Amino acid sequence: MQGIANALKWIMLVSGLLTCTMFYAAIDPQGALRQTFGTTLEGPLANIVVRNWGVLITLVGVLLIYGAYRPASRPLVLVVAIVSKLAFVGLVLVYGQAYLGTAGLAVGFDLVVVGLFIAALLHMRKAPLQR
Repeated sequence: MQGIANALKWIMLVSGLLTCTMFYAAIDPQGALRQTFGTTLEGPLANIVVRNWGVLITLVGVLLIYGAYRPASRPLVLVVAIVSKLAFVGLVLVYGQAYLGTAGLAVGFDLVVVGLFIAALLHMRKAPLQR
């Protein structure tokens, strides 16, 4: 766990930058849906919901980048990211198993990141805050 704690800044930066790539959904909602799930939703409401989804995911990525440079904010940022990523994973596993072929990479990435973030939080409970 000490290795994760030492690399946490870089883990947060890389995962934050990769998470920010979902801003693509705010620009091209149909393209993002096709890339992530292999299909699209039609209509103006779909465009609103998917664009909003892309912005919210991007905000989690921005928080991760911010937290990488602000150790005092890391526990809150990590909890927000964990909840957001587990919500996505849970929804795909419960309601979207048909999309695991295309969304599987995102699900796998989020599960790995969640595991690293949980390990980091557990380590933070035992160690004083590193500045």
